[in-house]
Amino acid sequence: MNGDERPHYVICGADPLAYWVARSLLATDSAEGQVRVTLVVPERRRSEGPDGRDVPGVRVVTADRLDEATFRRAGLGGAAGLALLRQDDVGNMHAALCAQEVEPRLRLVVRMFNTGLADGLRQLFPDSAVISDASMAAPAFVAAALGELAPTHFRHAGRTLYVARRVDVRPADVVCGLAVTDDPELVRVLPADEAAADVVLAEATGRPAGTELAARRLVRARRRRQPVEVLLRAVRSFATRKIGAAVLVLLGVIVALGWLNAQAAGVNWSEALYLTLVTTLSGQDPDVTKPVAAQVMQVVLNLAGLALIPLITAVVVDGIVNARLALHSGRIQPDRSGHVVMVGLGNIGTRVMAQLHDFGVEVVAIDKDPDARGAALAHRLGVPLIVGDAGLEETLRSASVDTCQALVVVSTDDGTNLRAALIARSLDPDLRVVLRLFDGDFAERIQQAFGIGISRSVSYLAAPSFAAALLDRAVIATIPVDRHALLVTEVPVVAGSPLDGRPLGTVARPGEVRLLAHTRAGQKADWSVDPRMVLQAGDRLTVVARRAGLTALLRETTPAPPPAPTGPPAPREAAE
Repeated sequence: MNGDERPHYVICGADPLAYWVARSLLATDSAEGQVRVTLVVPERRRSEGPDGRDVPGVRVVTADRLDEATFRRAGLGGAAGLALLRQDDVGNMHAALCAQEVEPRLRLVVRMFNTGLADGLRQLFPDSAVISDASMAAPAFVAAALGELAPTHFRHAGRTLYVARRVDVRPADVVCGLAVTDDPELVRVLPADEAAADVVLAEATGRPAGTELAARRLVRARRRRQPVEVLLRAVRSFATRKIGAAVLVLLGVIVALGWLNAQAAGVNWSEALYLTLVTTLSGQDPDVTKPVAAQVMQVVLNLAGLALIPLITAVVVDGIVNARLALHSGRIQPDRSGHVVMVGLGNIGTRVMAQLHDFGVEVVAIDKDPDARGAALAHRLGVPLIVGDAGLEETLRSASVDTCQALVVVSTDDGTNLRAALIARSLDPDLRVVLRLFDGDFAERIQQAFGIGISRSVSYLAAPSFAAALLDRAVIATIPVDRHALLVTEVPVVAGSPLDGRPLGTVARPGEVRLLAHTRAGQKADWSVDPRMVLQAGDRLTVVARRAGLTALLRETTPAPPPAPTGPPAPREAAE
C-alpha cells in the first residue's frame, strides 16, 4: 500500500493486552527488519488503562465495528497476521470470518475463553492460534501461590502437566521423560530411553504421592471431626441482634416480676420458679382473694408471657433462615490451615482454582457474585465458595485467611484487590499474597510500596504468547532444563506435507522431538499414542522439542513450496 516491505501485523483490541502485544511486536526483529503494527480501537476509550493507541510507532485506526471495511482501512490485505484481542468470543469469531474475506491467507491469533468455540474456530481456520490470556497467565499465579520460582507447569487439552523429579511423582502420572541430569557435566534431553530420565513431565491429578497424600488425608479426617465448631458458628449467626436484645430484656422483666411475686406470696425459690413459669406461659385462674400486689404482678406476667411466645417464634424462624443463608453463601466454614484462598472466580480465577485443585491443594474461593463464571466449577470440584465482599475483614476471616498458606486476589476490581491484600496482611504479616493488577507499572509500584509479596498483570504475562503466535507457531510452554530450553507446542499436519499419510512413530526423534498427544480433527486429544496410526491432513501433534527439532518438524508438516515457474525454452536457431 505504501511500498513498505516490512511484515505488517494488525491488532484489534483496546485494553492492556493489546498494549503489551503491540510493544512486544515492535521490539521484535524479523528477517526483513522491524515489523509494522496497525492497531484497531474503538472511537472512545473504555478504560483509563493503556490500550496501545499511545505506543510510538503504532498506526491507529478507530472503528467500533470489525467488518470488511474496517479491515481494508487497516491495510489487512497482504498483512502477515491478525490478532483479535477483544473480550468477546462470538464477536472475535465474526471478525475472523470478515477478515478471511479480505485476506484468505492470513495468520490468525484469537483471544478466546470458551473452549467449544475455540475448537470450532480451529476447524474453520487451520492456520490459526486460539489463545486464552487466562490460561497463559494462570501458571504464573499458581507458581507464585505455591512459592515456586518459575511456572514449570501448564494446562493443555484438559490436563495440567508439570515438570518434576521422577522420584517425587507416582509412576502412573508420568507422561514422558524429559532429561537425564545425573551427570551435571552432561545433561541429556529427550533421551531415547525414557526410563533413564530422572526429570519427567507428569500429570497433576489431585493425588499427590507418598507421605504427603497420607498427611493430607489425616488433615481432612481431623476436619471431619470438628462438627461442634461449625455448630457454634451457626449458633452465633442464628438470630439478629435486635430480636436477641428484645428477648433478653423481656426475660429480665419476667425474672424481676417473678421475684416480686415470690416475695408477695411468701414461697421458697422452687415454688416461686414454678409459679412464675406457669403464670407467664399458661396463666392462672383469677383469684380475687389475693392481695392487690399479687393480682397486679399476675396480670403483668401474663402480658409478658403473651409477648414472649411470639418472640421465641421469631427467634426460631429468623435463626433457621439466617443459618440456611449462611450455609448457602459459605460463611459458615470450619477453621482451615495450609490452604489457598482465591478471591475472584472470573476467567483467570477459574483457571488458577482448577490448576491448584489438580495439584491437590485445598482451595477456598471468595466472590461477591454467587453466579460467577467459576461458581459452577467450584461446586463441581467441591471447592467451598464464600459469597461476599473480599474487601471486608469478616469475609476474609470466614475463609481462615489468617492460617492459609497464600492469598491469591484476581478479581476485576483493582480497589477490592488492594483492600483484600492489605487486610490479609494486617491479619498475618508473613502471608504470601499474590495480587492481580491490570496495570503492570502500578503492580510493580504496589509491590514496592506496600511490601505485597507478588503483584501480577495478566496482560503483561500473556502478551509474549500472543506475539509469538503472530510471528510463528504458538508455543504452549517453555521448559528450562539446565542450559537447554524445551518447547511444548501443537503442530498441525497440512495436506501434501511429508508427514501426511505416514505413521505416528516417525514423528519422534531421540534428543530432538518427543510426541505427547495426537488429536484427530473434531476429536479429543489422544494421550495414548499408537505409533502405527497413520497421520491425516488436519491432525494436530502436541510435541515437546528442542528448537532445532521443532524447526525440522515444521518443515515435515508443511508442504514444500512450489518450484519457481520457468519460462518456455528459447527456440533453437535453424541450422543454415
